[in-house]
Amino acid sequence: MSEKNKYGQYFTIDEIASFMVNLIGKDKGAKVLEPSCGEGVFLKYLQRYGFCSLSAYEIDKSLISEYDFIKYESFVSSPLDEKFDVVIGNPPYIRWKNLEQELKNELTANPLWNKYFNNLCDYLFLFILKSIEQLNDNGELIFICTEYWMSTTHSDTLRNYMCQHGYICEIYHFKEAPLFDKVTASFVIFKYIKSNSLKKTIDFYTYNKIGKPKEDELLSKKCFNKQIIPQFRQYERWLLATEEVQSRLKSFEEVCTRPSKSFFDKELYRIGDICDIGNGMVSGADKAFLVSNIDDLNEKERRHLIRVYKAKDIEPYSAKKESYYLFMQDKKINKELFRIEYPHFYTQLERHIDKLYSRYNYHRDIPFWEFVFLRNQKLFERQQDKIFVPCKERISKKKHFRFCFAPEGVYPLQDVTALVPKECCKESLYYLLAYL
Repeated sequence: MSEKNKYGQYFTIDEIASFMVNLIGKDKGAKVLEPSCGEGVFLKYLQRYGFCSLSAYEIDKSLISEYDFIKYESFVSSPLDEKFDVVIGNPPYIRWKNLEQELKNELTANPLWNKYFNNLCDYLFLFILKSIEQLNDNGELIFICTEYWMSTTHSDTLRNYMCQHGYICEIYHFKEAPLFDKVTASFVIFKYIKSNSLKKTIDFYTYNKIGKPKEDELLSKKCFNKQIIPQFRQYERWLLATEEVQSRLKSFEEVCTRPSKSFFDKELYRIGDICDIGNGMVSGADKAFLVSNIDDLNEKERRHLIRVYKAKDIEPYSAKKESYYLFMQDKKINKELFRIEYPHFYTQLERHIDKLYSRYNYHRDIPFWEFVFLRNQKLFERQQDKIFVPCKERISKKKHFRFCFAPEGVYPLQDVTALVPKECCKESLYYLLAYL
């Protein structure tokens, strides 16, 4: 896969493209659209499988392809009136804040974007919705993308639109299998049918291997475990779980319900009601600030160490290891004084100087020996024990959660979230930890 560029491109591997084309249920004369074709891997397999009525868009004119029918222009601004039997591909996904200005301008001028979305939404959303708009009745949409939009608040208009205009019949959940180089995310392939009727269930396949899939395993579906899950419905959360599991989750949620001021609204007890919650401080270069040998430090340097639990060292209930990080906050010190009074720190940071100077500085002039963002520092310095949890935990890979006890004086960095009981909390920290 090529490096990500400004158009949010992550190019699809051959095995996945072949598998997705094989999911098409239409005959070989179907009109097929690839709205973001990249270098043409889907087009290659569409032709190989015998599909001959193909259309494609690609916004990046620098990509070279052998297919002369590709339109090197933006699918977002392409006409809506042309209809297709199948839309297939790997659409770009970029958050609004990361979009190039030219793409933002295009979206703000787009009627569909303005009707359904806003600047809290993802570029991906419009690709899905516009593709459905251009499907014929009973047409098929087959996309590979990250799964986050299936549950986030800002994508609810997209999900409701999809429920109003059809149904999902198949989902292939790859969790965090390395389908794309240098990308860590949970990916799904979904097949959607544009229809006025409704299928009551979804065939839900979960990837059961580690590493990239092989083409024969995908085509035979031997690398998947199959379950039947309830069809997604308008105004409801999309849960990738069986009816039994959903029922148990609903029961659990109901016992967490508290009296509401409104008859119609349901309010839940949340951990934020009894704990202050904060993500850890940001060094901008953890390897540079990690002190592996404290024996050689002078007394001044020792006074500027903090104890840290990193996400990789957190286990259920406790951490298997703590680390020491240099932590300077002396605003009176300059580079020369730092070199003289903190020689071991200076030598260590010098080895990472390029990385330190290239850190995102939050529009401030930050010395290379300081953290870039002291996020929630006062919360962490409260004189009480805390609970830590990895802030980007991928629970699809584990059968347990990793909430751990963190004694007073231990700090979290950016990969860890801290829970600190409020004064109103009557339960002990150990009770909360066991409950979580």
